[in-house]
Amino acid sequence: MSAFSDLINSNKPVLVDFSAEWCGPCKMMKPILEELKAGLGDKATIVKVDVDKNPSAAKAYKIQGVPTLIVFKHGKVMWRQSGVVQANQLQSVISKYL
Repeated sequence: MSAFSDLINSNKPVLVDFSAEWCGPCKMMKPILEELKAGLGDKATIVKVDVDKNPSAAKAYKIQGVPTLIVFKHGKVMWRQSGVVQANQLQSVISKYL
């Protein structure tokens, strides 16, 4: 878990996609996140967290449903939304914290 806290305490924005293998909408996020990564390059970090394999992370951030996307900066939650979010919307959210 310490690697995760080190990661979200970064001074660049970190988008965490809390997801699960069995979740259909989570699978829809994969190409969206790839598109986002291509657009942002190394200005932000994008991480996927499987809630079934990391229940402590899911519990710590009170993840009720997947996918839940959270943008962290300096360890603080800057933005949070559940469900599928399009790449252009994610890019504009992350841009605010660059």
